[in-house]
Amino acid sequence: MTISKCIKKFLFSVVLGSCCAAPLLPAVAADKVKFNLAWLPQGSTGGILVAIAKGFYAEAGLDVTAVRGYGGQRTVNEIDQGLFEFGYGDPISVMLNRAQGGKTVMVGTINTRWPGALCYLERADRKLQKPADLKGLSLGGGAASPLQNIVPSWLQANKLPVDQIKLLRLDPSVINSSFLEGRIDLAECWEGANKPILEALAQRDGKKLGVLRYRDFNLNLYGNGIVTSEQLVASNPDLVKRFVQATYRGYAYQRSNPKESADAIASQQKLIDKNILLQQITETNQIIDDPEAENKKLGWMRADRMQSTVDFVKKAFNLQAPVKPNDIYTNKFVE
Repeated sequence: MTISKCIKKFLFSVVLGSCCAAPLLPAVAADKVKFNLAWLPQGSTGGILVAIAKGFYAEAGLDVTAVRGYGGQRTVNEIDQGLFEFGYGDPISVMLNRAQGGKTVMVGTINTRWPGALCYLERADRKLQKPADLKGLSLGGGAASPLQNIVPSWLQANKLPVDQIKLLRLDPSVINSSFLEGRIDLAECWEGANKPILEALAQRDGKKLGVLRYRDFNLNLYGNGIVTSEQLVASNPDLVKRFVQATYRGYAYQRSNPKESADAIASQQKLIDKNILLQQITETNQIIDDPEAENKKLGWMRADRMQSTVDFVKKAFNLQAPVKPNDIYTNKFVE
């Protein structure tokens, strides 16, 4: 056999061996990520649930598990403690966390406007159309609820006395029943979350729910978005970017395909009411876009609104810590 033939035979054997060996190489493992929903699965966090159901995270090399949470402040603190990589949190919780020495940061917004409102049962003998109409009414909230701080500052922003509304501290488990039975006049409700539930419960009792949105009366705040830790941003920015972009792919799909999104989520969350879920999704879709933002990408946060958020929170919660807007958010992962 000539030298030339020997070389050709050797090269052929190397190529053949490589082709045969290729399937035996281990697959690259997806990065595991835990996301804290801050509450039960619902439309406000539908983009995350859609991204899981439609395989958007898997395509980004991520293995994401969504875990129920127990409130925004606890969620943000647990992210800071390293129990979760990401979670559904708001600027108030991030600021309070940082005021206590934490290092959490928002990497995208979902509620470009504050989703909270005061809900009431409509009656023929009264019209509640503005904050001044709420004089003397009672509002129930949990002892640790941010409404205990937000409502007095909101009333002041509307040039009303802080005792315009009677704030009651109730066990969260009895707020809805107290409201529907008329023992309290007002209940705080959230678009994309419990507002559709309250509407369904009121309708069941032959009543109609009325809504007075904070944001319609001098409350220029960002609501919830994606929160992570500064440590993860510094140590693995590629993972953060992949997660953020896949998440907003989920919200973009939810915005364009609300019914299909509800079906996809309900197929994995068997106990969820699909009609309520669809309404939650519709409400979330209405406040995820910011018509005033120059950058139209989902998740983008405006410097002026974040400054307004920080100013309000500092006053409402009497924060003395030097927390600045640039400390609590970044847009670099949605650019």
